[in-house]
Amino acid sequence: MSRSLRTLVERQISKAIAEGQFIGLTGEGKPLPDHSGEAFTDMATQVAVRIMAEAGALPEEFRIKKLLEPARQAFREAKSEEERRLAMALIAELEQRYNTAVEARRRFMSR
Repeated sequence: MSRSLRTLVERQISKAIAEGQFIGLTGEGKPLPDHSGEAFTDMATQVAVRIMAEAGALPEEFRIKKLLEPARQAFREAKSEEERRLAMALIAELEQRYNTAVEARRRFMSR
């Protein structure tokens, strides 16, 4: 971002703060949500996903991605070889479903 554009943006933010335009917004006083996973997706996809999430309608790939972390945690906490094997099988299935859903969305978006 160029310096003049950055200065303009900072002025607009300062003006909005002074006018109280940020008071009462959803999430006020809370930390910003972590969107680091979106760093490698295009802006249109990010906006679409955020709108869908706020409406409570996430694509399949995001639902599956949320299931992956508990499955990985179960693998880390597994005490027996059988528990580890079952957890790894679940992780493999979820990752395959996730990759299939991602590829389907990419194909759909590229039309």
